[in-house]
Amino acid sequence: MGKQFEGLTDRHRAFVEEQHVFFVGTAARDGRVNVSPKGLDSLRIVSDTRVVWLNGTGSGNETAAHLLDSPRMTVMLCSFDREPLILRMYGTARAVHADDSEWDEMLSLFPPIKGARNIFVLDIDLVQTSCGFGVPLFAFTDDRELMDSWATKKGPDGIQRYQQEKNLVSLDGFPTGLPT
Repeated sequence: MGKQFEGLTDRHRAFVEEQHVFFVGTAARDGRVNVSPKGLDSLRIVSDTRVVWLNGTGSGNETAAHLLDSPRMTVMLCSFDREPLILRMYGTARAVHADDSEWDEMLSLFPPIKGARNIFVLDIDLVQTSCGFGVPLFAFTDDRELMDSWATKKGPDGIQRYQQEKNLVSLDGFPTGLPT
């Protein structure tokens, strides 16, 4: 049932590009494990062994904090419609922030997302698929517009204040690397 690959195949690429949600798992050496659902049009395949995803401002910034301590990341996608499949990409990751030299080039891979906070680069060392027979069927309706309206209401200065207040340390008190 489960198969392992050194990188993404053409079939994997097509599957990833069809999905509307993915999940990111990270953990520091100590403290809590974090699993976050992600959506919008925020995941890009750069090569068979690299993906990047754009992260909007949120109530926490666990992923960035964890990567500063331990660069391990897992990105998981699963099919909620048609053919069942679960795909996991394992590897090492790093955060790119707005003051990093790569930011503009990487940001150009995505449609504008107000409140964009980090871009995460995952260098894949293993792709694993499994059946997904136990994943329920759901129908995609639409992306939520709440993040965009929240960010519009806050404005750039309000988003920056929010990030400085809420996103500089993790739940466990670890720094996130977000510029101050």
